[in-house]
Amino acid sequence: MNHLPILPILIPLIGGALSLFVEHRRHGPVVQRSVAWAAMAALAIAVGLLAVRTADGSISAYLLGDWPARLGIVLVADALASWMLVTTLLLAAGCLLHACAGWDRRAPHFHALFQFQLAGINGAFLTGDIFNLFVFFEVMLIASYGLLLSGGRGLRMRIGLHYVVFNVSASTVFLIALGLLYAVAGSLNMAELGPRLAALPPDHQALAGSALALLLLVFCAKAALGPLYLWLPEAYTRAPAAVAALFAIMTKIGLYAVLRISSLWFGAQAGVFAGFAQDVLLWAGIATVVLAAFGVLGSTRLRMMISYLVILSAATLFIAFALGQPGTLAAGLYYLAHSSFVAAALFLVADLIRRRRGRASDHKDVIAPLPGKSVPGLLFLVAAVSIAGLPPLSGFLAKAALLAAVPPAWTAWVWATILGSSLLVIIGLTRAGIRLFWRVPGDEDHVPHPNPSAAPARPTETVATVLLLALGVGMSVFAGPLMRHTEAIATQLLDPAQYVEQVRTTPTQLRAP
Repeated sequence: MNHLPILPILIPLIGGALSLFVEHRRHGPVVQRSVAWAAMAALAIAVGLLAVRTADGSISAYLLGDWPARLGIVLVADALASWMLVTTLLLAAGCLLHACAGWDRRAPHFHALFQFQLAGINGAFLTGDIFNLFVFFEVMLIASYGLLLSGGRGLRMRIGLHYVVFNVSASTVFLIALGLLYAVAGSLNMAELGPRLAALPPDHQALAGSALALLLLVFCAKAALGPLYLWLPEAYTRAPAAVAALFAIMTKIGLYAVLRISSLWFGAQAGVFAGFAQDVLLWAGIATVVLAAFGVLGSTRLRMMISYLVILSAATLFIAFALGQPGTLAAGLYYLAHSSFVAAALFLVADLIRRRRGRASDHKDVIAPLPGKSVPGLLFLVAAVSIAGLPPLSGFLAKAALLAAVPPAWTAWVWATILGSSLLVIIGLTRAGIRLFWRVPGDEDHVPHPNPSAAPARPTETVATVLLLALGVGMSVFAGPLMRHTEAIATQLLDPAQYVEQVRTTPTQLRAP
């Protein structure tokens, strides 16, 4: 049996455990950083090999404990999982670099929690079992609680408590849905559930539909789809910069879950469940894009505005995935990686600005000096152009590809939503840039006491920000091959027969005598 699919989970788990062992040693922070980067290097090798293995459309199933897939735990590596793993790896590298500039010293157990969160995220992308998707969600969320609350007090602790309560409630609903699903279908293996749901007798279909609706509700809550996004803006605004940047991928995990179960359970072969809740998700995505765009326009803090941009990007992906066309799926997957990198970079840019403005922080309505504004100004400009969808960067290419693939029945609604929200985002970003970089305090303006807490950014923080922006620019330069790859992923998703067959027929290696 090839053990490659388990390595993206195993490596960060080992890295997190080693970080706990060495954190109280002499020169602990230096040793912890060495462990963290060694784990990242090993993870990069494993993810790279997995991406190469699945690039031609191959699918690998890994049977934990050597139990058959229908009975035990199975990990499945396909092109979609590899795309998500690579995106997470690149994003995490930039976030870790930023944290290693000094913030990690102030956060107890930061490196261990960071590695455990990577293990949870990678496990969610690789699992082929819906119950273990719940398990990896919880691993990821428990680590995120620690990262969000590390070094915090006052308002961040209160916001963190809201974040914890919301996610615990969503996890409870998740468990209820899993219990209902197992009761009617007799399995929680995602490949097994597709055929079983399609073959359910009529008297079980209503209960199965309720379980599926609860599952989608949970995933939409994790992905911050309206009206379930109210937990996100304050939590991301109050999180430390490196943590908020890593959290940019977390809404995408809920989206990934929706995409995965939709392709396996709600396709043309799904019988009565074909296209289940597709229109509901599409309309909810459209409504959330509009609300998030107004949130961007009305935000008084830069980090709050970026949080609404994260919500807007997730809602745009709901539109792309709910349309269910090969072109919209391909454009959505390209946009998923782009929006993760650029939103994360914007959180780091906001931190560069906040540090320079001292007590004025990132409040747009407070006029304050911004010393050394050339570098953050240039970085903000590149990020704003990209995330607003202006040419020639990857945001424009992704939205153009999405709009070109919209089916005629939805052209008016989707075009109006995407273009209208992009206009509002451009206005919001332009206003933020003017207030933060161009306006200078005059005699009539009230300026907070001269910034005693202002501090220049460390070079490593700037390098981390440039790295994440460079990933977005690189996606523009290599848009052709990347788009072709996402088209291949979309084609594989729309024909799940290979996935199901691979999981159901992978043989166990150990035989009873």
